[in-house]
Amino acid sequence: MKTIDVIGIGNALVDQEFEVSDEFLQQHQLEKGMMALIEEQDQNRLIAELSKLGDLKKQCGGGSAANSLVAFAQFGGNAFYCCKVADDEAGQFYRQDLEQVGIRTNLEQQQHPGTTGRCLVMVTPDAERTMRTHLGITADLSTAELDRDAIAAAEYLYIEGYLITSEIARGAIAEAKRVARENNTKLVMTCSDPAMVKYFRDGIDQILDGGVDLMFCNREEAELLTGEADPETAAKALLKLANTVAITLGKDGALIVDNERQVHIPGVKVKAVDTNGAGDMFAGAMLYGLTQGMSLADAGHLASHAAAELVTEFGARLDKERQQQLIKRLFNH
Repeated sequence: MKTIDVIGIGNALVDQEFEVSDEFLQQHQLEKGMMALIEEQDQNRLIAELSKLGDLKKQCGGGSAANSLVAFAQFGGNAFYCCKVADDEAGQFYRQDLEQVGIRTNLEQQQHPGTTGRCLVMVTPDAERTMRTHLGITADLSTAELDRDAIAAAEYLYIEGYLITSEIARGAIAEAKRVARENNTKLVMTCSDPAMVKYFRDGIDQILDGGVDLMFCNREEAELLTGEADPETAAKALLKLANTVAITLGKDGALIVDNERQVHIPGVKVKAVDTNGAGDMFAGAMLYGLTQGMSLADAGHLASHAAAELVTEFGARLDKERQQQLIKRLFNH
């Protein structure tokens, strides 16, 4: 019997958000809309430059899969997260942050020296986010951080695409997939960022090897994966790799397809100020809907509205009360 709805495996990062101009990105040769890994000293130099622009907008626990699981848990889902933090102040903050929203983790047994990872999120006036990440100790996420019993007990295993930058983490993904398949745990992956597909394609292919049950990507990632600019054509091509494909289309909503149906999810008109975490929110909300027995259309409807709510404010998470109100508003319960 499955006792966990979704178990995630991903990076553990403390997110720090700043407002910047396009000129700032150009001045510092930062590729807009992309995530890139940098060394700690380079990140510290960038923080010094960002600090000249004004106050830090927001700080919270982050990481793509973690953001999705926070959304999932705040809707009411039962979640578990496998990750790695250092025994430092940021690591303690990260663990407490997840525990406060009811996510169980493997962090109680961890006392690793080192530095917990940090992600700088730079948001331009068009709400686009550009990220520079120092992974810290999460770069060494390995099979030692996997809770195999929890994977076996879960309905879904959710794999973060950002992990593919680390050879050690790719080994952890392979082991997690093996345990999942042996225990009928469904496999879910998210590309996480166009840069992962553009610069680490072999790692994405490794996650998708043997196929997955559900795949999340955005329009740009779908095109990079398939060479098809049309989302419908790209989705059909991706069905060779996944039983169900969800392609987010920004303000145009989303497209969800499987071998039997094609569902267009309308966009929700809002004024976006920060798109950081929108894809993570979409995935977490859709997974919640599916674990509650919703149809693809209803799960996608919830996911689209949740992502739209998120982009109206800074940060990659919504307040739990807002998520609960959203469900009541959409489904009248």
